[in-house]
Amino acid sequence: MIHTHHYDALVVGAGGAGMMAAIYLSRNPDLKTACISKLYPTRSHTGAAQGGIGAALANLEEDHPEWHAFDTVKGSDYLGDQDAIETMCTEAVDVIVELEHMGLPFSRTPDGKIAQRPFGGHTHHFGEGPVRRSCYAADRTGHMILQTLYQNCIKNGVDFYDEFQVVDVMVEGGVCRGVVAWHVHTGDLHVFHAKATLFATGGFGRVWSITSNAHANTGDGPAIALRAGIPLEDMEFYQFHPTGIYRLGILITEGVRGEGGILRNDHGERFMERYAPTMKDLASRDVVARAISQEIKEGRGINGKKYVYLDATHLGADVIENKLPDIADFCRTYLGIDPVKEPMPIQPTAHYAMGGIPTDIDTQVILDAHGTVLTGMYAAGEVACVSVHGANRLGTNSLLDLVVFGRRAGLAMERFCRTAEMPGIPADPTARTEARFGALLATESGGEPAARLREEMQDVMQDNVGIFRTAAGMQHALDKVRELKARFAKVQVMDRGKRFNTDLLEAWELGNLLDLAEVTTVCALNRTESRGAHMRDDFDKRNDVEWLKHSLAHVEDGGPIRIDYKPVSITRFQPKERVY
Repeated sequence: MIHTHHYDALVVGAGGAGMMAAIYLSRNPDLKTACISKLYPTRSHTGAAQGGIGAALANLEEDHPEWHAFDTVKGSDYLGDQDAIETMCTEAVDVIVELEHMGLPFSRTPDGKIAQRPFGGHTHHFGEGPVRRSCYAADRTGHMILQTLYQNCIKNGVDFYDEFQVVDVMVEGGVCRGVVAWHVHTGDLHVFHAKATLFATGGFGRVWSITSNAHANTGDGPAIALRAGIPLEDMEFYQFHPTGIYRLGILITEGVRGEGGILRNDHGERFMERYAPTMKDLASRDVVARAISQEIKEGRGINGKKYVYLDATHLGADVIENKLPDIADFCRTYLGIDPVKEPMPIQPTAHYAMGGIPTDIDTQVILDAHGTVLTGMYAAGEVACVSVHGANRLGTNSLLDLVVFGRRAGLAMERFCRTAEMPGIPADPTARTEARFGALLATESGGEPAARLREEMQDVMQDNVGIFRTAAGMQHALDKVRELKARFAKVQVMDRGKRFNTDLLEAWELGNLLDLAEVTTVCALNRTESRGAHMRDDFDKRNDVEWLKHSLAHVEDGGPIRIDYKPVSITRFQPKERVY
């Protein structure tokens, strides 16, 4: 059965970016706003963010948005668009104060101000040493943001459609007309018709086998956009966070190092002094992740294994129990160790997509290098590429990206909806979805389960399109992913029921992951340099002459992937060697 709904504005995704946009849309009582989420909103992955949100409040020492912008540009390895970065860092201060007024319970200084701590890559006076810029709520900052935004959405009367999986976007004649969603509870399709649609669906860390991302982070938004003819920007850049729990990938926040935690190898050496003599353990994430991987490659992992130690034992019980309580609980629960007394075994973990759906600073979706706007469609948060993160994201800037550009999305959509006419619904809007689901349900026997294909994809991507990359390794991964895509045509969905058919949902999600794995690998093979999170052993230097540009990957009508380029916006910080 097909159901149709009509709204002025749709928000797809109920994380930080989506709910911030929904709050601003719902402040106009004349607009009808809906938020569609595959999860219950407070289960969105924003809630997993731990250590803090960056803003130059200067509550504990001198700081300025210009310094924050410089650190973000440098952290991006000069691929971030500086106009967008300046917008984010300038608006950061105001948005933090707004979150506080919404009720967010930040940790406090003794005199009652919002507490701040150092984070990797954030410096005093354009690189002269660490600065305390990360605003935090113990080590559960994302959780507090998510709860605060959800409560404000409820207060404002936003309509929520929970456990509705958006499966297609309706684009016709250069205009976005809404989305098609599958109701997990009933198995029915729902057409959501709207003037303006925001994608805020998060990332795709489940492409890799060791990841900090939740099982729901399967890249639904970028995969749907790609199939609708929308390009994806800078997909070769995927961040591996330095400190994930060994083998599990669960994140150990950068806040541990911000409070003074130290990385040590098998010899007990504080090895970051060799890789980043000024910032040491608080260098940018790509630098630290590569250093850890190098120590492991050279045999200095703990007992020769694929991990090193994050040592916080010298911080004392008071700091760990009061400033890092969730981390202490994770370590005791998952590792059986007490971080007050024992170091934590960690390894890099797939964490964050710098690339995604291209947008302008008002979050409008961009279709090409000329800046052509897809009318009525917006994107914000990890699904989008504005680009404030370039080749590598600084810690704390993910939560900041969510709330700054979520707010800008809400404001831009509200302005658009006030004057725009409601577009028509395309003829037979559910046809593509019914065909795709029909194909997934077609294999009665002899096919392979989605779990087997997913595991093979994750393993080959982890080994070959991870922290260190080579042409041979990436070509092997690309061949394997394409083989898996061919096998996916006969994937077996055992459950034939309509209600809560998670077997069907996981197969559909695997299709998204395979599409994104292919695009990521093609873009990584194409970029013959090392920059930020994209580190190639066969092209180990940054090449600004040929590669100071964004990539745009297009897939048209199921054909081969085509890559175009667009320039990087440079305003005041000229590219130079990146040293920490």
